[in-house]
Amino acid sequence: MYQDFKALSLSFKNAPIQIREQVSLSEEAVGRLLHYFKEFTSATDVMVLSTCNRTEVYYLSENDLSEDIIKLIGIEKGISNLDHIKPFFDKINEHEQAIQHLFYVSMGLEAQVVGDIQISNQVKRAYQASADLQLAGPFLHRLMHTIFFSNKRVVQETSFRDGAASISYAATELVKTLTSEINSPRILVVGVGEIGEDVCRNLIGQQSMSVKITNRTQSKAEQLAAECNFQVQSFEQLWEAVDEADVIISSVGTEEPIFTKDKVDELDILSFKYFIDLSVPRSVGIDVEENPAAIVYNVDSIKSKADQALEKRTKAIPQVQQIIAEAIEEFNDWSKEMIVSPTINNLKNALEQIRQEELARYLKEINGSAESELVEKVTKSMMQKIIKLPVLQLKAACKRGEAETLIDVLNNLFDLEKDKQVK
Repeated sequence: MYQDFKALSLSFKNAPIQIREQVSLSEEAVGRLLHYFKEFTSATDVMVLSTCNRTEVYYLSENDLSEDIIKLIGIEKGISNLDHIKPFFDKINEHEQAIQHLFYVSMGLEAQVVGDIQISNQVKRAYQASADLQLAGPFLHRLMHTIFFSNKRVVQETSFRDGAASISYAATELVKTLTSEINSPRILVVGVGEIGEDVCRNLIGQQSMSVKITNRTQSKAEQLAAECNFQVQSFEQLWEAVDEADVIISSVGTEEPIFTKDKVDELDILSFKYFIDLSVPRSVGIDVEENPAAIVYNVDSIKSKADQALEKRTKAIPQVQQIIAEAIEEFNDWSKEMIVSPTINNLKNALEQIRQEELARYLKEINGSAESELVEKVTKSMMQKIIKLPVLQLKAACKRGEAETLIDVLNNLFDLEKDKQVK
């Protein structure tokens, strides 16, 4: 029985932020999940992707491991009853559908802001984590490099990557709207992970704004502030900075909210104070907005601006889909040929063994190295020509979906399984 590529997916498309933050996995949790696959399952080519918008597991296996994976995620997150979460997971057990899903996710076709470049980087890191643990086999290596090559084609041949239309860019556009009537607005960016970095870079050049950056690791904030020409605020003085700011943009990874109603109520808010929460799990408490002067936006409430970049990307979607379709067709041809490659190698080894045995019998009767070299050359050429047709027929049978029959015929004709039986 051949292994099929499968995916288990929970994303913003069918799961609200309250559910997504419950199953969001840290790097350490992802590592533990990968170790489980390695130690306790026969699955190969495993990749775990967890972002603010999706938690997904991809794997190659004969069996559907969805139930086990959901239970493991529950254990990691301390959720004993998963009944309210299970319905939000999509099981993609059809081989080609799972491959297409990974392509679409990696390219940004499934992103909350279409074409979001961040997802490509997140997929690369997920792949690297699998490779580091030797969980990326030939199948996943080939698939991911096909995706990377297709991504290059998308950049070079379409307008799908033009402009800035990521979540961080959408947040920046929201800041501009919220502060349009404020004289010299003060912006505080809390957390300089990937999204926080992007927000800061998108704020460069906003002459009217005063931007401060704070982060638990001071050196990271200082490095980004130097690049963007912004100010640094010590994380120990977070609430002093919050008190001064008009807009607080938070992208801090935390299990419990940093910004709570009790702390916000202690502030002396003379006008509206805007909290833009880009964190999953959320870093701004749900009840903060009970304070009449505090207005909260989270990743679900930030809507994409209908700008030219987004319009261009939307128009380029058919081109991107065509590039993906071509890449998948090429990958599927390779994938099918991979099934017959062991048989091809066994056939080559069987014929080579016959050739070597016959040469050993007759070379001792040949005088001179020149004659020996000629016989070696002639017999090798004969073997290459003999094997050429079966190899071509095997590859053609792959495309017709008839490889199994021909593999069985060759195994029987040349007794290609004898080595395995001996072992």
